[in-house]
Amino acid sequence: MDEDPARASEARARMVASQLRGRDIRDQRVLDAMASIPREAFVDPRDRGAAYDDHPLSIGGGQTISQPYIVARMTELLRVGDGDRVLEIGTGSGYQTAILARLGCTVTTVERDAELAANARARLEALGFDRVTVRVGDGSLGAPDEAPWDGIMVAAAAPSIPTALREQLGDGRRMVIPVGSRRQQELLVVERRGDEWVERSDGPCVFVPLIGEGGWPKPGRF
Repeated sequence: MDEDPARASEARARMVASQLRGRDIRDQRVLDAMASIPREAFVDPRDRGAAYDDHPLSIGGGQTISQPYIVARMTELLRVGDGDRVLEIGTGSGYQTAILARLGCTVTTVERDAELAANARARLEALGFDRVTVRVGDGSLGAPDEAPWDGIMVAAAAPSIPTALREQLGDGRRMVIPVGSRRQQELLVVERRGDEWVERSDGPCVFVPLIGEGGWPKPGRF
């Protein structure tokens, strides 16, 4: 991406208009957040020219930053906002974290790769996000010490919904999580209603695997 702030702003505006609003993302808060966060700050410097392209990008460690549309759609589906406490699983580069924080959420995000976590923490601090806590650990176990959560965002694919995450979701709240095989998943929206969880699919997707006790046992190829 060009280092010129004006050009970066124009690229973000085009991304919002064509990739998000043009594909029926309607939550204005999400659109505003996506228009304000410098996505180029969350990708490998070699990929800045592709920061606003309509596809995921590698961020190292076998991980990716999701395409802008997926970030916006998952955020819209989660239905969180100012003052909500959100648990994010799979920090990656920190871009999704920044979007949630821009919505006014207090975010605890868990990343299993210590280097990715440290880099994301540094980026988020540099951009002034002071209501974000980055943890290193098994995200499939969540963060029970701070539960219940007003929303749980899972940015990695699980073979099934981890029991620990179900139990940590607040009543009447939502979790958004890709579930399926290593090759392809369905993006599930899970809402807790007392001791019941209502699930629906928002369509097919492909994510990197959720590694851990409640996910896949070890890294592997799709």
